[in-house]
Amino acid sequence: MGLDHLLLLAAIQGITEFLPISSSGHLQLIHGLSAYPDHGLIIDIALHAGTLVAVMAYFHRDVVTLFTGTIDIARGHRSSAAHLVQVLVIASLPVFLAGAALVASDWASALRTPETVAWASIIFAIPLWLSDRVQRHAQASDPVDNDHHSATAVLSPRQALIIGLTQILALIPGASRAGVTITAGLFLGFDRTQAARFSMLLAMPVIAAFALVGLIDLIRAGDDQALGTALGAAALAAVFAFATIHIFLRVTRRIGLLPFVIYRIGLGVCLLYIIA
Repeated sequence: MGLDHLLLLAAIQGITEFLPISSSGHLQLIHGLSAYPDHGLIIDIALHAGTLVAVMAYFHRDVVTLFTGTIDIARGHRSSAAHLVQVLVIASLPVFLAGAALVASDWASALRTPETVAWASIIFAIPLWLSDRVQRHAQASDPVDNDHHSATAVLSPRQALIIGLTQILALIPGASRAGVTITAGLFLGFDRTQAARFSMLLAMPVIAAFALVGLIDLIRAGDDQALGTALGAAALAAVFAFATIHIFLRVTRRIGLLPFVIYRIGLGVCLLYIIA
């Protein structure tokens, strides 16, 4: 794999993973609509691992809280840290089960097409736009400056399950894991920053699970060159992702999600025109 191909993959993955525009969909478009070959599952997982490193580094305090909460649960203690662990587990279970079922079937490969990305990009942009309008109107009627770091503290197990169920839709390339979880968070009454923050925290267990599977496959294969390429892809993706997280959290409260909705619809329409 050439450096230009690797850099392009890392940039797309790092920039799009935590934005509501679907990283998996954009990655599929590279080999679906260009001369670049399919980068394969191992590089795909390595790229996701890089974004995992970025989100863990950016939310390092929350990572420490997760470790503390795990210890509290093991000791039978109730705490805000334990609550964070519980809601993340509840929200993560649905996509783990659905993902396992999808891999066991033939649907995983069938969904990896430009047509799927195009339609999913358009269709799932609509509830994203509606949820942003609902949140904007709620904010206008009750302009309280909420603590954006407290979303997980007030998130109930029921709300976590709802967000987790919507995350299953992210298995469709183009739907966007960030997009569907932010949409659910906004409809549940959280503001943009709270919804985006929980979406990013929720990415950690999901990405970690897939990255672990990929790492095991690399070690078993014993391909040092593949391992080096994967590590390079992960490092580059981490840099792009860290910068994107910082910028997105700072500006999303002001600009809203409409630019991403317009981008998704425009991308979907363009794709449908190209492949028609």
